[in-house]
Amino acid sequence: MDGEQRDTPRRRVTARLRELRFDAGALSLNLVATVGRRPGVPVERMGDVARLETWCRGVGLVPAEGQDPQEMLRSLHALRAAAFDIASSALDGHRPRPASVDLVNQLARAQPPVPRLELAADGGGWVPKNGRALTREALLSLVARDLIDLMTDEARSSRLTACASEVCRMLFLDSGGGRPRKWCSMRRCGNQAKAAGHRSRAGGPR
Repeated sequence: MDGEQRDTPRRRVTARLRELRFDAGALSLNLVATVGRRPGVPVERMGDVARLETWCRGVGLVPAEGQDPQEMLRSLHALRAAAFDIASSALDGHRPRPASVDLVNQLARAQPPVPRLELAADGGGWVPKNGRALTREALLSLVARDLIDLMTDEARSSRLTACASEVCRMLFLDSGGGRPRKWCSMRRCGNQAKAAGHRSRAGGPR
């Protein structure tokens, strides 16, 4: 029995793997990135209200007082699934489900908040700010409209890519203008790939 347990591979979901990502390059892709390791057994990174609040702070969105956080979470999960279906279709060529497209279009109909400018805290430039705290409908509309802009703007959609790591495959926007990014993050998947390559070479024939 002990031998069988040792031989059975165990999948460890570490705190690092469950960390929220805010480096996908687009609001809608940051939402998609709240699920990790989609090719295998997906890892939920925004599974409760506390994680929802952390995500909202990380992307600079402020839900209005009186919003039902559980309903907000359920709605974002549904939009997340639709956004992944649509965004990934640009990379693998599958046809998105009509329900995904309908949901994004429906959510985008809500009136988004009026944007305004504020000076950065260090006084070094201007930053966009939402003019008010967001209702659930307004928040969902912002994310849905960002996805629509991403998919219909050739300059943005042409930079859409997936991490080269077969266990990650996070969707992100390449910054463009230089060598294409291969990894979602060099500190994460890039370094892991380099370490794996080093181990493979060290263990191979000399």
